[in-house]
Amino acid sequence: MTRQRFEGAIAGVGSTSGVRVVVGRWERSPLGAFADAMVATAEGRRILLAPSHEVADFVASTYSFDEVRIEPVEVTGGVTGCWRVRTGSLSLDVVVGRRTWLGRLLRLVPRRLATSPAWCTVTDPVARLVLRGVRTRGSAGHGRREFYAATDHHAVRSATGTFDAADLGGLAPVRPEPGFGFSSTPATPSVTSLVTTVELPS
Repeated sequence: MTRQRFEGAIAGVGSTSGVRVVVGRWERSPLGAFADAMVATAEGRRILLAPSHEVADFVASTYSFDEVRIEPVEVTGGVTGCWRVRTGSLSLDVVVGRRTWLGRLLRLVPRRLATSPAWCTVTDPVARLVLRGVRTRGSAGHGRREFYAATDHHAVRSATGTFDAADLGGLAPVRPEPGFGFSSTPATPSVTSLVTTVELPS
């Protein structure tokens, strides 16, 4: 298997309109630095917003979508503080709050251990029990395996914006699960710092 690592953070938020959004902000990856967004509408339609065909092809081969849109995706602001997300379809402002109890626990694990696929295998049963719908390892389809190694976790205080010019409303839990892949973002809106390892068939 060939391993590819993506280092960055993911913001997962729900809204009172029923739209759920997962924003990936990748500082280091085989595709360079980039951001993307996955949107699940109130009707359950899953849409990928990707900045390039290269990113779209990789992400769509790992997760499941009903539609893929190629459009500029810009995320500004600190990893903590306020995320300002702008694409052709999505305008989203996310205010990140304090580190959670989970984040404090994650920071106790040495980074080299915490980001290893072996550690993800150990923590998977715990993640399933503690965070409903969350898994730290699983099949990503097309013969791929994926490992989510979280290193920090912050609560989201608020989120406002629009998708396809419709107001998202206020912040709400990420329910129902968007169904993008084998693992879901936590139901409580949050930002997770992580290293994702994708194993591809050689």
